[in-house]
Amino acid sequence: MASITPITAEDRRRLWHPRGTLCAVCRQPTRGLGWFDPHRSKRPRPSVWFCSMPCQSFWTRLARERFAMVDLTEEERAAITATMKRVALLMDEIGWATPLADLTEAQVRALIEEAVEGFREAMSDIARAQTPEVPF
Repeated sequence: MASITPITAEDRRRLWHPRGTLCAVCRQPTRGLGWFDPHRSKRPRPSVWFCSMPCQSFWTRLARERFAMVDLTEEERAAITATMKRVALLMDEIGWATPLADLTEAQVRALIEEAVEGFREAMSDIARAQTPEVPF
């Protein structure tokens, strides 16, 4: 008869931790903070994961207000505006008269990275500003 090794706490953590999942607010890698739909009893329940308590609190507040809405929130609009400023600075370097078809792969990649990083940072900053500091 084969011996059965007991499951350790580390083994259990590996089973539930959402490796490779991005934060639902700012798109950083998650750190084990999550939410699932308590109203659905069938598994798998819809769930989202977060990188920090401010992002989790921010998403929860928005979910209560507009869970079924697909329109942009005021916070997302503000993040897009902040991102546009960052992308505009990069376009100043590239040149506004340059057609998109004439951009190099590196320039297109830089524009996309600037847009994604700018939006992520802006959403993270908004979440931190609207969530009180956790005392621990």
